[in-house]
Amino acid sequence: MTPAVRVPEELSARVPAEQRGPGLGRDGVRLLVSRGTEVSHHAFGELPGLLRAGDLLVVNTSPTLAAAVDGSVGHTRVVVHFSTRGDDARWAVEVREPDGRGTTRARACVDKGTVVRLPGGGRLVAEEPLSPRGDRLWWARVSGAEVTALLREHGRPIRYAYTERDQPLSAYQTVFALPVPDGTGSAEMPSAARPFTARLVTELVSRGVQFAPVTLHTGVASAESHEPPYPERFSVPGESARLINAARAAGRRVVAVGTTAVRAVESAAGADGVVRARAGWTDLVVTPARGVRVVDGLLTGLHEPEASHLLMLEAVAGRAAIDRGYEAAVRGRYLWHEFGDVHLLLR
Repeated sequence: MTPAVRVPEELSARVPAEQRGPGLGRDGVRLLVSRGTEVSHHAFGELPGLLRAGDLLVVNTSPTLAAAVDGSVGHTRVVVHFSTRGDDARWAVEVREPDGRGTTRARACVDKGTVVRLPGGGRLVAEEPLSPRGDRLWWARVSGAEVTALLREHGRPIRYAYTERDQPLSAYQTVFALPVPDGTGSAEMPSAARPFTARLVTELVSRGVQFAPVTLHTGVASAESHEPPYPERFSVPGESARLINAARAAGRRVVAVGTTAVRAVESAAGADGVVRARAGWTDLVVTPARGVRVVDGLLTGLHEPEASHLLMLEAVAGRAAIDRGYEAAVRGRYLWHEFGDVHLLLR
């Protein structure tokens, strides 16, 4: 599914909202609202007035990791993006090349047995591709270093070429992020939640909006080929399942904050639409053919026309709503990507 729009390069958000002008905070972004094919334009701070008492927001508590680490293959400099930790202590990684502008480009050649030297004496060995679909991500084993400690000491947030400069890790943490005992988290920020502030959450709660926390550790996205998501680790706690089921039984809306929240909660839903406590790996890809069983709405960023996430948006709101919304976003000069504006889709 590709909206019939072209996103001009200048609509990429190059810095966080709070760095775009004096007095701005994280919530200083715009909010496009789609109710079917009806579109309206708002500031994000208006969100409490756009939701109803009893609405339930499903939020992802995964923290963002400093997942990019410099290394070398022979005499060649590389950057390793640590994506996901497997059950066997290996990590899914993407090995990329510096592009000379502070970001990276895809590296053409990684083979079984490729060795990457890491800071502090660590050594990474590529063992096998993560998926038969391609060889962008590899399962790799690290020796001589503990990966989460390596990321804390030598890592930095993954940064893409449309951004202006490196940002501290704090710029990539959402207000909902919670530390994970084993030190894991998301390779890339669950960015739909970035505009939320403690003040805004307090206002939402005071108006009767509820929150159901879930966790999904997102892996490294495909910056070049926009391939479907790989399996990711997730958890839906029992209390959140009960909140979601109660809201649905009472006819109240369940709105996911981010595509990661959709993937988590839909992975925990049975064919009957009942959400049960679950934890483990999900390979679910939400498409219009599969549909959604739980969510009535989605708050999300603006995705590139080639992005596989758009299939999920279409499953929630329908093709006509996505086409109309994206046309309005381009005309209205909304900003794209993780530091950009957001889109509320209501069925």
